[in-house]
Amino acid sequence: MKKYIRQGIILDLIENYEIETQKELAAHLCEKGIKITQATISRDINELRLVKVLTSNKKYKYATIDSQSEGINERLSRIFRSSVLSIEKAENIIVVKTLPGAAYICATTVDNLDIEGVKGTIAGYDTIFVAIENMNIMYSILEDLKNLLK
Repeated sequence: MKKYIRQGIILDLIENYEIETQKELAAHLCEKGIKITQATISRDINELRLVKVLTSNKKYKYATIDSQSEGINERLSRIFRSSVLSIEKAENIIVVKTLPGAAYICATTVDNLDIEGVKGTIAGYDTIFVAIENMNIMYSILEDLKNLLK
């Protein structure tokens, strides 16, 4: 069996089942008629960049890094909400004031959310400058950032 086919099956399995161990993954693959060694499973896990994540029932399971971004973004958004003091327009940039020491993590939140029209951020100790693609969308982005505080 071709590696890309096997890895596609692995991705399908972790999407549909809460697989906690390599042994469990091997058993699921075996049920599909795929004989595989632990070393091959380990290589596939590394190549697919699978990670173990905590489920709602306090167990760990394999997941793709992409499926984690939603959880990470939610945690970053909570930090953003609790750390931002103000968001204001200043000419062609947006200035975000944060609690002391929180600017970097709040800028990471803005970067990770991939807000359309945001070209990038610069974070200091308690201030973030948000560069906007063009002035026509300034107020839309300002509103998006303020909505993160709700």
